[in-house]
Amino acid sequence: MNIGLVGTGFIARNFAREVGRRRAATITKVLTRRPRVDEFDTDILTRSIDELVAHGDVVVECSGDPLWATEVVAAAVDAGVPVVTMNTEFHITTGSAFVGKGLVTEAAGDQPGCLAELHEEAVAMGFEPVAYGNMKGFLNPDPTPEEMEYWGKKQGISLSMVTAFTDGTKVEAEQILVGNHFGATIGPDGMEGAAVDDLSEGAARLAALAEQVGQPVTDFVVSPHLSHGVFIVATHDPAQADALRYYKMGDGPSYTLVRPNIFVHLEILKTVRRVLSGGGVLLDNSASPELSLAAVAKRDLRPGERILRGIGSFDVRGRAIRIAEHPDHIPIGLLCDAVVERPVPRGGVLTMADVSVPESLALRLWRDIVGGRRDHVGSESGRE
Repeated sequence: MNIGLVGTGFIARNFAREVGRRRAATITKVLTRRPRVDEFDTDILTRSIDELVAHGDVVVECSGDPLWATEVVAAAVDAGVPVVTMNTEFHITTGSAFVGKGLVTEAAGDQPGCLAELHEEAVAMGFEPVAYGNMKGFLNPDPTPEEMEYWGKKQGISLSMVTAFTDGTKVEAEQILVGNHFGATIGPDGMEGAAVDDLSEGAARLAALAEQVGQPVTDFVVSPHLSHGVFIVATHDPAQADALRYYKMGDGPSYTLVRPNIFVHLEILKTVRRVLSGGGVLLDNSASPELSLAAVAKRDLRPGERILRGIGSFDVRGRAIRIAEHPDHIPIGLLCDAVVERPVPRGGVLTMADVSVPESLALRLWRDIVGGRRDHVGSESGRE
């Protein structure tokens, strides 16, 4: 299989190393915008999206940039080339625009893809998921630049990436993607992110929340004592209660299925094989998403200030919201070289009127997604 790779960061570099060990897979082109990349042979580097697409049986997108990814995915879809992503931020920003128009899927490996695989296994065994959970070891909604620079260097990842991990933006983005795909929602006040030391406590809280809202929920728990993984809370046929008790699953009616480890880039090839063998989409954001990742001000924002990048910045962080309740919010993934137009207090949700952002394909597609969703809701209401 010939793979066109997008990105040259942590995920892309390590994925390419693993592909280099496999006889059945080859990285044919690597799309980059960096002026210098020492980790890849110069003959496979390209700055042309068209050249990337022309040389691949599949495109693997892991740039972490939702705006750039949108351009790449659009070109691949137009060319009929399937796309496998490790880019949650892309999916929850513009991914819905490509659902049903080409094969575009998130990969196994990161938490959303692992939850999608766990969902398939659970349903195949007769379980009915009521909650999709992510286990996070630490959360600080307002980390300092000094703290993030230290940890970024220590862990070998970018400043923006470590900041998005720390302030909760990344985990809420991941659970939004899962929620939109599987029709799960969030609590009345958003994701709870409960601090627990026992997974059974966290699972019980999510099961109770699902019962309260009347549909499956997507959320996460925070504890340094839990594994780096994901879990699903599910019910089963009461006739199986004795057997499940024998299997050490507890007394029910809710059971917790755990995936204790994730291997990120090492798992991407599983989804590449799935796609090329006709297995279809593992995970996408759905054509009509209900949840989005709003930008919330980390500090008082003043008119004229510029937000160079939303995700992983010290200006805003991401928070899960229902689109119906915040129809004019601006997704944090669209904040790139944005100018503040109106004062926004610390903790405020930014709207389209609060900032101006450059025109882009991503911005146009987001307008279509929101507009299409409104049309969809209207037509649904008309049938009732």
